[in-house]
Amino acid sequence: MNLLQGGGGVLGNVQFTLDGSDDPSNVLNLMALGAYASGEQPHAVVRALDLVAEDADLIPEGGSLVRSISGASFLQLVTGEGWTLRTQRWRDGSGQAVVTADTRERAEAVAAFVAERTGSVEESGEDKVDMGFWYRSARGPFRSTRSISAPRWPEIERNYSSNSGAALGKLMATRSSDVAGRLVLLHGPPGTGKTTALRALAREWAPWCQVDTVLDPEAFFSDPSYLMEVIIGSEMDLALDVDLEEGESRRAHWRLMVLEDCDELIRGEAKEASGQSLARLLNLTDGLLGQGREIMVAITTNERLDRLHPAVVRPGRCLAQIEVGALSPLESADWLGGASVREPMTLAELYARRTGNDPTTTESTIPHQQIGQYL
Repeated sequence: MNLLQGGGGVLGNVQFTLDGSDDPSNVLNLMALGAYASGEQPHAVVRALDLVAEDADLIPEGGSLVRSISGASFLQLVTGEGWTLRTQRWRDGSGQAVVTADTRERAEAVAAFVAERTGSVEESGEDKVDMGFWYRSARGPFRSTRSISAPRWPEIERNYSSNSGAALGKLMATRSSDVAGRLVLLHGPPGTGKTTALRALAREWAPWCQVDTVLDPEAFFSDPSYLMEVIIGSEMDLALDVDLEEGESRRAHWRLMVLEDCDELIRGEAKEASGQSLARLLNLTDGLLGQGREIMVAITTNERLDRLHPAVVRPGRCLAQIEVGALSPLESADWLGGASVREPMTLAELYARRTGNDPTTTESTIPHQQIGQYL
């Protein structure tokens, strides 16, 4: 069965056939690409969608619904004057829009219409910031956007020791013109506030840097296609979402990729255990892969600095290399409002003690039981 046939030119004679193994989605997908294959609509725009409501109206003004499919996902094909729109919504609420049009401007306009009607229902407030979350799904790399709570640095500065606070304060004040190294390394014991510091950093840097978290860093660095999709394939999508200030170029807007708890990736023996992953991380921060792209990587680890791979901590690679440790007894006592403290305490321990869940409190002794009794 001849479904689509191009009109010649550089595309040649393009022909598609269907047989009994195909289903309605194959027909819809081929119809969506008909005008693109023939050259009538040579411009295409692909957008990943986040939180597509079941009742979302994704038909632009002047568009006509041509086909729709309900099942494991919901697909619809809409056409208008000079454009074609294929949208798909999966059960988890994520989706995708593919637009072809006779001009780039028209394709972008239709894609923008769809994007405006999807996304998080929670609007960013003064105490929140939009953060992207990358993960590898069954459909390939996917980016989901969430509005997360993010404090201002002055609001949480007292949660850190004097040395850590001074270094973090300098990092928070960094601007795009100050960027020297491409790696931000936060190391220290669990519960010291490394994640909270990164949330504050996302808010302080919001005017000039988009912060994204990679939820599966092992897969991110072990799969080149995943890495390239995140680093290169999505650059246009992210750039189009940026609200630029007057006189600011898109090239001046940076991205920060956050990788949490990456101990195995950057510890001293990482070259033997995961050599290619470590090599790609280093290549991204100051190798060929990172050249020409305004991208940084932030890593948190519970390892001590002397246990990390020398290539990671060598001079010139890090924009910031900060130890986030426990507060001294004096700082802890001040944080608790004057309570007696004899040992350094982490932020998690301070919050636990203030709420009455002090982890240092010893439990009552269990009464001694006679041994040898029948159970």
